[in-house]
Amino acid sequence: MLGIAIVLMFLLTQATGNRELYERNYGRLFALNMVVAGLLLLVIGWVVVRLVSRLRRGKFGSRLLLKLAAIFAMVGFMPGLLIYVVSYQFVSRSIESWFDVKVEGALDAGLSLGRSTLDTLAADLANKTRAAAAQLSEVPDTSAPLVLDRMREQLSANDLILWSGNAQLIASAGQSRFLLNPERPTVQQLRTARSQRSMSVIEGLDETPPTAGQARVKALAIVPGPGLAALAEPRVLQVTQSLPPTLVANATAVQEAYREYQERALAREGLRRMYIGTLTLSLFLSVFGAIFLAVLLGNQLARPLLLLAAGVREVAAGDLSPKPVLQGKDELGGLTRSFAEMTQQLADARAAVEQSMGQVNAARAHLQTILDNLTAGVIVLDEDGRIESSNPGATRILRVPVAANEGQPLASVEGLQSFGAAVQAQFEEYAQERRQHGLDHWQQSFELSPSNPVSPTQGNTITLVARGAEMPSDVPGRSARLLVFDDISEIVSAQRAQAWGEVARRLAHEIKNPLTPIQLSAERLAHKLDAKVAEPERVVLRKSVQTIVDQVDAMKRLVNEFRDYARLPAAELKPLDLNQLVADVLNLYVRDGETAAGSHVPVRAELDPACPQILGDAQQLRQVIHNLLQNAQDATEGSARPEVVIRTQWNETSRRVRMTVMDTGAGFPEHILKRAFEPYVTTKDKGTGLGLAVVKKIADEHGARIDLKNRVDGGSVAGAQVSLSFAVAA
Repeated sequence: MLGIAIVLMFLLTQATGNRELYERNYGRLFALNMVVAGLLLLVIGWVVVRLVSRLRRGKFGSRLLLKLAAIFAMVGFMPGLLIYVVSYQFVSRSIESWFDVKVEGALDAGLSLGRSTLDTLAADLANKTRAAAAQLSEVPDTSAPLVLDRMREQLSANDLILWSGNAQLIASAGQSRFLLNPERPTVQQLRTARSQRSMSVIEGLDETPPTAGQARVKALAIVPGPGLAALAEPRVLQVTQSLPPTLVANATAVQEAYREYQERALAREGLRRMYIGTLTLSLFLSVFGAIFLAVLLGNQLARPLLLLAAGVREVAAGDLSPKPVLQGKDELGGLTRSFAEMTQQLADARAAVEQSMGQVNAARAHLQTILDNLTAGVIVLDEDGRIESSNPGATRILRVPVAANEGQPLASVEGLQSFGAAVQAQFEEYAQERRQHGLDHWQQSFELSPSNPVSPTQGNTITLVARGAEMPSDVPGRSARLLVFDDISEIVSAQRAQAWGEVARRLAHEIKNPLTPIQLSAERLAHKLDAKVAEPERVVLRKSVQTIVDQVDAMKRLVNEFRDYARLPAAELKPLDLNQLVADVLNLYVRDGETAAGSHVPVRAELDPACPQILGDAQQLRQVIHNLLQNAQDATEGSARPEVVIRTQWNETSRRVRMTVMDTGAGFPEHILKRAFEPYVTTKDKGTGLGLAVVKKIADEHGARIDLKNRVDGGSVAGAQVSLSFAVAA
């Protein structure tokens, strides 16, 4: 009702100035208001019937409804009816006095005066233009701009333009001089000027709203041709002069007032009908407003019910805060107190539930934090082997984004097919044994070769120890499976290195002792028999003794290498310049730019001058560099382009210094690449396989990361490279 009243008030205030807007919406508003009024009458009748029925049956709240109905009948209808009668008489008698015959005559006279004045100005400008055109008859086109400029000042015009017979610009003066394409006269205007020798037109007054700056008089006159040029195409002079702003404003005001007066005079009966109709609608709205007022006045009686209804809405929305109560002793007061007590009990119960949920969420968050920070990998699988969840440790150990494959079977993840199948088989076997023997878990070790290795120091093979168990599931009839595993590759490698160290110590002890007596006995035998045998037997004797001595020396070197591997002392880490250490070692391989004697493969150094000092043992690192360079030279001999490169590089991001030795040999076979750092693994015919094992052991002592891989160029192996990454000195 309030919205309809606001719209009616707006249309009533605009009825005189904007009658079309009022007439366009009046019918719809009247129909809408009548429909609302009819519905209201039906509702009132229905309420009266229900009220009588409830009152007879003694229903709760009947008396309250009766009081509200009495207030509506008293406050609503009578004041509205009185105001309607008075307003109707006032409007019907007042509209006729708005229109006067004298005003209409004055507006007609003013409109005729304005038109006569404008016509006089136009005729005067046309005469002046014809006279100016006669002066231009002897003026050539080249001199026309100067003459036009002088004429513009004489005529007090804004703009002068000289056109050719086909409306082509010849010369101009005034504002059009600064325009690239001045406005051309129309074909009709040119035809009129030729037939009458001149013409004038008033422009800018038909615009809505008209502006004084754009209202102007435009005159066209034919320029007569000189002498023999009378048969040539005549030229046309165009003169434009702005109308006085005061004249334009007055003429526009008189014209608008006359048009508005005529419209209102014609709509006199319509205005009276619309005003009376608006008052009729206002009567209905006053009744509706009285209903609203009755509701406000009855609020004191309806307050308990409203308070209870508001409390019910708040509880339905989840607001269980304490509710206000009434202190009265009637039924409604007791109802509000009971409702407040119920709400408080619900709030206490919800607080207990929220506290329990908070504890559950905290425990879940603690468990998730523990899982995220475990070094071991944890994966939860369903009965079909699909991944339900995992922790970051699983991705780190398996080197596969396990979390990105949730919902997929573990056996279908790239690089984990065999591992997933083996785990699924272990769970199936465990399920059978669990029913028979009551086992609570299974444990098994696995060897895994990832598809994207990141650390070949572990031979590209991961040794895992896995443990599996059943977990309760949220879905009845289905159980989840817990898989916990850890990477024991370092432990296995350390145990293998320790075993080889023990073997080396025993070999050094058991083999070295008899070597010296063997060598001495062979030399003494040769000394005693050399003079007692013939020349052919002497040659055989000397050759056999020399063979024994050479093989003993080879055995001593082998024993010494095993001894060095087994008794490698602990590293004494001190700040040192890696570039200087490499340069010192290279003096044995390169002298004065030439490859040193005894070396068949050139060595080239690429040292980064930005490398800071590292923490290391100079003696052990010198041994590492020797071993790597000798292995690289041995691997490169016989290649088409033999070369060894040793490079140092400072990585600002990781804050580590990297040393790399590269060769151009045939690289490592796949089975050797996986176990290259294990003792007694070698590709040389006469090698012991301890060189890279010693390098790995020294790297571990220095806390350096070591990387071994084949270099690939164009899809084929172009050599091998070994890299060590050292921490910088503090």
